[in-house]
Amino acid sequence: MRLDRFDLNLLIALEALLEERNVTRAAARMHVGQSAASAALGRLRDHFGDALLMPVGRRLVLSPLAQTLLQPVRDTLRQARETIAYRTGFDPAQTQCRFRVGASDYVTTVLLAGLMQALAVEAPGMILDIRNPPPSLESAMEQATVDLLIMPAQYARPLPFAQQALFEDEHACLLWSKHALADRPLSFDDYVGLGHVAVRFGDARSMTFEDWFLPRYGQQRRIEATVDNFSTLGYLVVGTQRVATLHRRMAVHFAQHLPVVVRDVPVDMPRVIETMVWPHHLDQDPAHGWLRKRIAELAATLPVPRGEAGA
Repeated sequence: MRLDRFDLNLLIALEALLEERNVTRAAARMHVGQSAASAALGRLRDHFGDALLMPVGRRLVLSPLAQTLLQPVRDTLRQARETIAYRTGFDPAQTQCRFRVGASDYVTTVLLAGLMQALAVEAPGMILDIRNPPPSLESAMEQATVDLLIMPAQYARPLPFAQQALFEDEHACLLWSKHALADRPLSFDDYVGLGHVAVRFGDARSMTFEDWFLPRYGQQRRIEATVDNFSTLGYLVVGTQRVATLHRRMAVHFAQHLPVVVRDVPVDMPRVIETMVWPHHLDQDPAHGWLRKRIAELAATLPVPRGEAGA
């Protein structure tokens, strides 16, 4: 379709190219070959009389014009998608859509992996692009670079967007099965005396646990290793006398696959409430609403984590 001699299909390519800033990733996102994405970029450059994406070293950056185009293109396509979405008789089995979901690898492991199994049967045309939550949560929502976030309630509550609590979890300790303390409950002195493997994401949120621990107990954990994810945490305690503190559901997951045991944390830690957050403009989107409903239904089926396991 053309409007004032401009091929409107190029708007989709323009959005993908400007957001991804990489022709290969944009092509994958649009499900076309790299040559087709390169051709679209060439046509867009001809139309605007501008490079749009400029090489700087080994990466591409937005030209000044491209920076001014990005938000209007997002807004235009968002409105078009909302208009198309307003239809009756939504059928998940027939839908063709893509949503960008921000969630930690912990949430992906304990919840979204099950969701992907359900989607394969119930909505095979629904594509989820799951990534770690972006550093600026509110900005990502406002700029429509993410369609759904799942995060702890303490980070979700300040955001001015629609929210729904999904499930709760508690913290637990993970030890190698041949750890010197593996055969008994941990005491507070045990806990603070051991070396710790911790998760830090490289932003202000990463220090929340340490900031919480110090004023309550007057001392700090001795952190001997850090990672920026939960998925490798269990592997880093195997064969060591270290301890890791993590969500109990994730700890139990490790205990099912690794020579580790799960022990209660010998300090009173607040429970984690994982919360779903989404922008208000997607409230009435039937596909997004169906996705939220399925996520909430699956969250309700998660087993309640309690007590020590893996002994």
